[in-house]
Amino acid sequence: MCGIAGIYHLETPKPVDPVRIEAMCDAIAHRGPDGQGVWTAPGVGLGHRRLSIIDLAGSPQPMASPDGRAMLVFNGEIYNYRELRQELKGQGAAFRTDGDSEVILAAWQRWGPDCVTRLHGMFAFAIYDLEARTLFLARDRLGVKPLYYAPLSDGSVAFGSELKALAAHPLLRREVDPLAVEDYLTWGYVPDDRSILKGVYKLAAGHSLLLRHGKPLPRPSQWWDVSFAERRKGSAADLEAELLHLMRQAVSSRMVADVPLGAFLSGGVDSSSVVALMAEASGQPVRTCSIGFDVAALDESAYASQIAQRFGTHHAARTVSPDDFSAIDQLAGMFDEPFADASALPTWRVCQLARESVTVALSGDGADEALAGYRRHVFQSGEDKVRALLPQALRAPVFGTLGAIYPKADWAPRPLRAKSTLLSLAGDSAQGYARSMAFAPPELREGLYSEEFRRLRGGYRAEDPVLALMRNAPARSGLDRAQYADLKVWLPGDILTKVDRTSMAVSLEAREPLLDHRLIEFAASLPESLRVRGGQGKWIMKKAMRRYLPDDILYRPKQGFVTPIAQWFRGPLAHTAREIASGAQLSRTGWFDNRRLAALVEGHIAGTSDNSRLLWQLTMLDRAFTGLGIG
Repeated sequence: MCGIAGIYHLETPKPVDPVRIEAMCDAIAHRGPDGQGVWTAPGVGLGHRRLSIIDLAGSPQPMASPDGRAMLVFNGEIYNYRELRQELKGQGAAFRTDGDSEVILAAWQRWGPDCVTRLHGMFAFAIYDLEARTLFLARDRLGVKPLYYAPLSDGSVAFGSELKALAAHPLLRREVDPLAVEDYLTWGYVPDDRSILKGVYKLAAGHSLLLRHGKPLPRPSQWWDVSFAERRKGSAADLEAELLHLMRQAVSSRMVADVPLGAFLSGGVDSSSVVALMAEASGQPVRTCSIGFDVAALDESAYASQIAQRFGTHHAARTVSPDDFSAIDQLAGMFDEPFADASALPTWRVCQLARESVTVALSGDGADEALAGYRRHVFQSGEDKVRALLPQALRAPVFGTLGAIYPKADWAPRPLRAKSTLLSLAGDSAQGYARSMAFAPPELREGLYSEEFRRLRGGYRAEDPVLALMRNAPARSGLDRAQYADLKVWLPGDILTKVDRTSMAVSLEAREPLLDHRLIEFAASLPESLRVRGGQGKWIMKKAMRRYLPDDILYRPKQGFVTPIAQWFRGPLAHTAREIASGAQLSRTGWFDNRRLAALVEGHIAGTSDNSRLLWQLTMLDRAFTGLGIG
């Protein structure tokens, strides 16, 4: 795993100062502590920080093609590089190294921009073609690896693996995009169609960008998409066997490394499945790691130990206190942009533990999105059945009115918290799912914003792009559209961002076998009844894994990493919460109704309401502004 950065002049081929590229790379040195390199030519500069995984000594970057016509910087892993290498050799390509980087160069020279369709893996890379004087940027299908870019006032485009690489360039504007704030307050992260700074963009998953001297900055081109429009035929037993084959293939292909390799193990279905298939494929005990909490209600370490014993892994476990709030500033600095998924903190801790013994760790991320594993998927499937029985003209007034008057009962048992369900049923399938995904629904956001912010935001609403995405999705059902939105918005924006930043902060490469694109495409074609059945998501995966895992692992309620932020804001972070409404940088923007914020803070501290997620969002937004030097 690595970090990349660069500058490309669109207009005239001005010289690029290598010191500037070095500074951009130094800002992301944590992504690649094993080596660095800079290359410049008229109008272009490329930089690289290396974390050595394969061909440890033989693949320095930036890397030139054998004929000197192309130069590459690359972040990621290509899992089918050996097969591609043999194919390209048969077509006359010559290789000087044993790694995957040179295979990308040869693939580019053979197939041009279409080379990305031949690559199986996670990647973000830049290739400069010296003869055509073009720069090609590409990002992998699911967005496992990040890539930011920004046009600058001198006619150049800067790019890098993280926003902090671009922030090292003195010409980068540090003006907050109010639409990104609306996005962040809604989802808890800034989705890939914008960034927190105006004029800074993320290359979306499955997209590429071809820049040419003398031409304006083009729009990115989508080179991959997933379709839920077709249904796979076959018996449940045959489809189960095919799924298991694809999972085995995905896991084994990601076990190739010239450095110590292991796996995260939470004791949940997904990580346990990955470890089971790793143990099956390996002649050596698998190295696993997990963290537990010293609060019994949050602790899953017994389940992780059960799986470690079952498969004879070399298991490392550590118990940590959930009261880890002192690391908030460090955590915010990893992400640059505001990021409100509080599970980032324990994810970072398990990455630290893993890095003590391995350089590569496999995770179970991706199965929930691909196979409908979230509780909201089960609800969506059930709510769509209700929607099918009652016309919108009846549902909107009845459920909308009931939802408006039903109290927000944070204190009540979950079955009695019906407000969200009623409001969800009042809308169509896409509107209902967007509401289920939101950290802060529209009515809460409207009460927070000042008149000035509403003016800046204009008519934009964060839900609008997601609704359009779902309504235009290549899909047959509401559940299809929900999963499509998860794969396109939630997965790259939240889950993969969290894992990338927390793992790379400690120079650890995380690999996600359950996000193999062949597995994703197969899962999207499965009948709904094989994804959700009997109130269970991931039905077919759980059935397939019963030969490996016990039912108390497969069918226990989903938990995931939990951080006790509600308690924090009533105790050690109460002062921080109060600063949000008076004194923090956020309160001085004039974008929020500070009296409303103060009321929410005091209500939470007093225990009459649970506003912890919102307070965490606002705290991380304030820290991001500070970290980016925005004031």
